[in-house]
Amino acid sequence: MNSATVRNLLVRGMLAGLGAGLLALVAAYFLGEPNVDSAISFEAAHSHEHEMEIVSRSLQSTAGLATGVLVYGVAFGGIAALAFSFALGRVGRFSPRATALLLSGCALLAVYVVPFLKYPANPPSVGNPDTIGKRTTLYFLMMVLSVLLAIAATILGKRLAPRIGTWYATVGAVAAFAVVIGLAYAFLPVINEVPKDFPATLLWRFRLSALAIQTVLWGGFGLVFGELAERLLNPKPVTAAASGRVAVPS
Repeated sequence: MNSATVRNLLVRGMLAGLGAGLLALVAAYFLGEPNVDSAISFEAAHSHEHEMEIVSRSLQSTAGLATGVLVYGVAFGGIAALAFSFALGRVGRFSPRATALLLSGCALLAVYVVPFLKYPANPPSVGNPDTIGKRTTLYFLMMVLSVLLAIAATILGKRLAPRIGTWYATVGAVAAFAVVIGLAYAFLPVINEVPKDFPATLLWRFRLSALAIQTVLWGGFGLVFGELAERLLNPKPVTAAASGRVAVPS
């Protein structure tokens, strides 16, 4: 794949990330923001300190939310497009559309779901402000470890396939990934800073909405980018009728 093709895929990946970000923005506004408002109300009702808002809540839930989600979508769309350029043809004989969907699913799993299961997202009023640095470090450590292990499992599966077959190689690679991730879950510290009187239903809804937003983001990216990559890499031939020309027999 030459540099011009990679550049075109990068542009399409960022555009697909922008489109997926718009879908995720709608999901975040209607699914996530009501839970955030409820958590903020709980915090205000149980806090004796009144802090002045530097940025209003209305601005946070509109312009601030849109900026964060769209920038996130564009950035990860570009990174995913570069990963697609490397993975196409190396992970199996899949079409560009299928490769994009497979890559999006694996990215959702490695970048978000695996770290989420160990350190799930928490709404406002959950978590000690003094441990935010530690919690952030542990989360990103889990995310980097998950991504590296996913890459290692892919390489392992590719090397085992000629010896034991694609099916058993895939099962073995997935099993190895699960075992090492399970060990990481067991040895990394547990963080439980949920207040005793915090509503369990609200916590569950918030975490479920966070997972749904990421699913919309990566699912939308896989569909949009897959279509754009398919049209770029496998263009349909232009027929004489479509081009407006009449074939003249020789």
